[in-house]
Amino acid sequence: MLDLSKYQSIGAALKDALDQFSKEVCLMEADREREKERLTYHDFKERAHPLAKALQEKAFSAGDRASIIMTNQSKWLITAYAIFYAGGVLVPLDYKLTPEEQWQLLKHSGAKVLITEYPIWRQLSTAAGRDMATNVSTVLVTEAPQKADLAGAQRWEEFHGSGEPAFIPRTRNDVACIVYSSGTGGRPKGCLMTHENYLEQCVALTSTYPFAPGVRYLSILPTNHAIDFMVGFFGPFICGAAVVHLRTLRPEYVREAFAKYKITYVSVVPLVLKNLQKGLQARFDELSSGKRKVFNALVGLNRALTKSRPRIGLSRRLLRQVHDPFGGQLRTIIVGGAFTEPQTLQFFYDLGIPVANGYGLTEAGTAITVNDLKPFRADTVGKPLPGMEVRIVNAGSDGIGEVSVRSKTVMSGYLNEPELTAEAIVGGWLQTGDLGRLDPAGHLQLFGRKKNMIVTEEGKNIYPEDIESVFESLPVKEFCIFAANYIWPQRSMIGEQLLLALHLEPGQTYTDDLRREISARNSKLLNYKRIHGVVLFDQDFPRTASMKIKRNALAEQLAKLDRAAAFLPL
Repeated sequence: MLDLSKYQSIGAALKDALDQFSKEVCLMEADREREKERLTYHDFKERAHPLAKALQEKAFSAGDRASIIMTNQSKWLITAYAIFYAGGVLVPLDYKLTPEEQWQLLKHSGAKVLITEYPIWRQLSTAAGRDMATNVSTVLVTEAPQKADLAGAQRWEEFHGSGEPAFIPRTRNDVACIVYSSGTGGRPKGCLMTHENYLEQCVALTSTYPFAPGVRYLSILPTNHAIDFMVGFFGPFICGAAVVHLRTLRPEYVREAFAKYKITYVSVVPLVLKNLQKGLQARFDELSSGKRKVFNALVGLNRALTKSRPRIGLSRRLLRQVHDPFGGQLRTIIVGGAFTEPQTLQFFYDLGIPVANGYGLTEAGTAITVNDLKPFRADTVGKPLPGMEVRIVNAGSDGIGEVSVRSKTVMSGYLNEPELTAEAIVGGWLQTGDLGRLDPAGHLQLFGRKKNMIVTEEGKNIYPEDIESVFESLPVKEFCIFAANYIWPQRSMIGEQLLLALHLEPGQTYTDDLRREISARNSKLLNYKRIHGVVLFDQDFPRTASMKIKRNALAEQLAKLDRAAAFLPL
């Protein structure tokens, strides 16, 4: 691994890594059964430098912004490195957002260049929001058919300059990326992440979960996601490791990739981890009674022998039938983005597959705390990483208060939002809005969110206000969005699904016409933002003096309703 204390920028560190590990494989990309390409660090450099040169020939200079909207693939990382090499600022956007949302963020970010792939550009190029982002002057499109009308864009594959590009140095305090959370909408908040943020985060993470030549990371989460950007790009590359991309995430091909590529690390969201648990459990249930007894005995023995710490080699020998399908090299599954049930974490640990669950947020880089598995604990999100200071503000008698963080990984602020920045970072401490408690061993336990944000099992951030804007002018007295398990945490069978709480006008009834109008508006939302039912409430919503709905108070009142009678599915 490179000594990152000697570097001022992501680009400078990656530049040296490409030379130091030139003969090592850095990228493998597969499309179903077929491997599309395998690149060494030298190959990667040969692909990226002509792109960086072409950007410079287009007058792309230090501090200019370029956005990538692309699925996980080699070209994502090649393009990002070219942007950093040319001194640019990267704006990674979620390819799953609507074209209108993407154009809004492109405008807000001030991106000069957009790099995307053909299927995405077909939607973007005809979207109404295109006219608003006049700042985007150059569009590069990958894998476009030769005869395709690119609507003013250029082919990525043909966009290259002649000769070597000039490396443009940046300082640690310069902005490296403008990152928008997955739930951003309405009023965008772009986190200004500096080169120092990433350099320090990389040091912290690799000190706990090291990469090296020969290590292979399976990239499943979108690379625009803070986790995958760090552990699926920057972290592996400065250590000489390899990243595996799959052009399809169908479960059968993901399973095959573990064995085919001898995967060492993978990052997932809790929903994927839970589905993986269900698949394994189904296999175990199919065992004959005799084999099941032997298997359970081996699991129990492994649990006893790994109580204080993981012993991967021992676990692989004891439970070969579990580890071999994973390729026999899997060290750790990294999970984040939302709450993970302790039972799920314990399930995998007992099989000798440690799951490192952690806690973080975009404004603090990638991760604040991570379980170091010394010993394994399923009831916390781990200890603060090296360089992270965590304190609990305004704690109650139970020790629970707001989690506050100070670190060199904390963003410099929100783009063009000095007031919001001042609210978020007070005296150098980031106010996370999450409620937590530090136990005597230094582990952080989380108890919920101070504000209204909802995080799905897929790691998506949902802001109720964004969804409510779609239902504006709905012909009812008032309405509000909640997660079902926020209202009925013990009795709900519909978990994190979203509900629309309605207070009808006097004498009004919930008619089929009203239900159809709600459904029509609901269909305009992305799948993970859609509501799944309605709750009728016959009283005025509690409000503040400024007429804002008191969400907590309303939720308490809704919780007193009988769920079976109050919940109306769409």
